[in-house]
Amino acid sequence: MESDCRISVKSVVFYMLLWSWLCLRVYCAPGLSKASTSMMEAMATPCWQVEEFVVSAECFQCNTFQQKLWRECSSTGYVEKINCTKSNKDEYKSCRSIQMEEHLFWKFEGTMMALTLLFAFLVVLRQRALDRLASEKVRKQIESL
Repeated sequence: MESDCRISVKSVVFYMLLWSWLCLRVYCAPGLSKASTSMMEAMATPCWQVEEFVVSAECFQCNTFQQKLWRECSSTGYVEKINCTKSNKDEYKSCRSIQMEEHLFWKFEGTMMALTLLFAFLVVLRQRALDRLASEKVRKQIESL
């Protein structure tokens, strides 16, 4: 009977680890790519960080070539073209698009619904196991009379 409890605890621990991994994939993936910086990035400060700028092209998605070539595309996959007013330079700045935000929202909602169903199923299984143990205990008590 104790082995049933151990199996349940092991499966709960497994599902908790799985849930943690999914949460990390959903929430930390954009942050992980931003965390890696190089000395070259520190030396070359973009003009939009030190002076005023005007957005000349709204946020658009980078193609696969741009994502590999431009460091601005690598973090979010979207960039906007800006023009720095003082130096009159055209540069690209990483941005977050509405479509990407909506996609991440629905991805989160789907993950939460799947986890809800999974844990509801686990609760039902655990309750059945506990009910079975309780009825067996009652049966043994009745037999001993």
